[in-house]
Amino acid sequence: MISSDTLSRWQSALPFWVSFMLIPIIWISATLGGWWVLLVPIFTWWAFAILDLLTGLELNNADPDTPDKGLRWYILLTNIWVPVQFITLFGLIWFATHTDHLSLASKIGLFFGMGVISGTIGINYSHELMHQKGRFERWLGDILLAMVLYSHFRSEHLLVHHRYVGTPRDPVTARYNEGFHRFYPRVLRQCLTSAFKAERDKLARKDRPWTDASNPFWRYWVLQGGMVLLALGVGGWSGVALFLLQAGVAIWQLELVNYVEHYGLTRKHLGDGKYEHVKPQHSWNASQKASNWLLINLQRHSDHHYKPNRRFPLLQHHSEDTAPQLPYGYPVMTVAAMIPPVWRRVMNPRVRAWRRHYYPEVSNWKPYNKSQNPLPRA
Repeated sequence: MISSDTLSRWQSALPFWVSFMLIPIIWISATLGGWWVLLVPIFTWWAFAILDLLTGLELNNADPDTPDKGLRWYILLTNIWVPVQFITLFGLIWFATHTDHLSLASKIGLFFGMGVISGTIGINYSHELMHQKGRFERWLGDILLAMVLYSHFRSEHLLVHHRYVGTPRDPVTARYNEGFHRFYPRVLRQCLTSAFKAERDKLARKDRPWTDASNPFWRYWVLQGGMVLLALGVGGWSGVALFLLQAGVAIWQLELVNYVEHYGLTRKHLGDGKYEHVKPQHSWNASQKASNWLLINLQRHSDHHYKPNRRFPLLQHHSEDTAPQLPYGYPVMTVAAMIPPVWRRVMNPRVRAWRRHYYPEVSNWKPYNKSQNPLPRA
């Protein structure tokens, strides 16, 4: 018999399992074809934007000292997603390349939707997994990233982004007035090189060359190569093309979120190449209830950077006194980011208000405004 405590924990975790609804939705899209292939983007972007309006904000906080044994339904969620996404992705590749009812446009739309899933859910879950101490969960995160050919994100995120967020050394911190269409190619280029350099320097401190077997880039390349070869074996060259399409969409989804999370926010330079410690005020916070169910509290990003090792159900809401607030959840804000004039109109006044609130002593923000920030490097 299930205890009342177990039932209560399962019920509290249940809303976060909403991502699994995307699996039958994309298979319905594949079966029906035509305009039905747009179901996934409509569900993840527009339906959750509406649900955010209906459900409001979640301002309550879980006990941050809850042990892992009290979080098993949350942990199971991210672990189970890995084989589910793997089977769905390669099952769809086989299905799309062995059926005649899907036009080329329908296949493109279908794998655009698959990319929305592997980016919005898959990369997000890999982000949760890579932050854990256990080797098993980190491996699961690597598998998810290999499915979108973005394995270096783990190295870049853990060794670069968390250390240098809000400074010129972090490629992922979007500069004030930097539109997404300038940010995106810059990040694609700089993140790969900064991730490789971080791992190379880490090995150099141990007097080892970058070619050392412990360099995780060897693992990244093997896993990614295996995924491409599997797509080739399942669906031929058409299967590879569809695999690459979903990977590209997933990466675009990730970097849209990265753009939103830190736009215009900078840590104060203390001199001698040093910056203040990371605080909740250096990330945009959003506690919209429905989209946080879908994104497993990713929008409580202020607390994630403040306490990176907290599992997602324990991330805390921060009020406007301690963290800047987004006006809407990520489903709305990422769409706005694709339209730079709209984005600047919504966000630039908020960045300026953030500066007045947290750094009233700083009178010259011109160095911080440039997309290639010239402030001293740490």
